[in-house]
Amino acid sequence: MTVQAHKVCMLGDFGVGKTSLVARLVRSTFSEKYLTTIGVKVDSKEVALPGREPLKLVIWDIAGRSALDALGMHYLRGAAALLLVADGMREGSLSSALNLLMQSRSLLPDALVALAVNKLDLVERWEVAPATLAELRRSLPVFETSALSGDGVEAAFADFAARLAS
Repeated sequence: MTVQAHKVCMLGDFGVGKTSLVARLVRSTFSEKYLTTIGVKVDSKEVALPGREPLKLVIWDIAGRSALDALGMHYLRGAAALLLVADGMREGSLSSALNLLMQSRSLLPDALVALAVNKLDLVERWEVAPATLAELRRSLPVFETSALSGDGVEAAFADFAARLAS
């Protein structure tokens, strides 16, 4: 049995938790150490789907940026899905994530998209307002996540797997 693989690219500003979300999903780990991703780091995770064959997500953790350059666009080629990541404590990181989505649409008009607003464990310090998230939910799936505790992480990737399988 061959497991179908789908490329998922992580997009967001520096320090929003993209690498930590991948580590939580793939290895069930979290580190307090901040390590800047240079270029891209690729991991994979097989996701079991009820009543279906499992699906492999090949996750491209692209270096944090607020705008896509030629190299960033190159990394996106062939992606079936984009996980936008914002830091709930930095409202500007949400604007960056949405800007990255607009830029990527020229290359990937049909890619599935979801937004992970990370650092749910620090929700009392969030700058991103609940009303803003409610508005965004009208146009795309929004997940409130914590790479530290794991809250919402599996749900965000399981949503992609389910939508990619259908």
